[in-house]
Amino acid sequence: MDVRNEVVAVLDEVLSLKGRASEFALDTPLLGALPELDSMAVIALITTIEERFGFIVEDDEIDGSVFASLATLVDFVHSKLAA
Repeated sequence: MDVRNEVVAVLDEVLSLKGRASEFALDTPLLGALPELDSMAVIALITTIEERFGFIVEDDEIDGSVFASLATLVDFVHSKLAA
């Protein structure tokens, strides 16, 4: 499984970006840079990521730094999959 592509697909789906997420580089900023990524969207993203990758995210594992960029989000998913 290509985690980066799966995360991009989740972002595109949850935020209704209509394919724009496929253009994101790893250093593309997310939180604060995408108007679609508000607090409700963060919750939807976490839920969808949990379902897609088959792990549970605890409340204390999540803060703004996880959603800082595509790279930080992909790294978070990698760390959860490795745990």
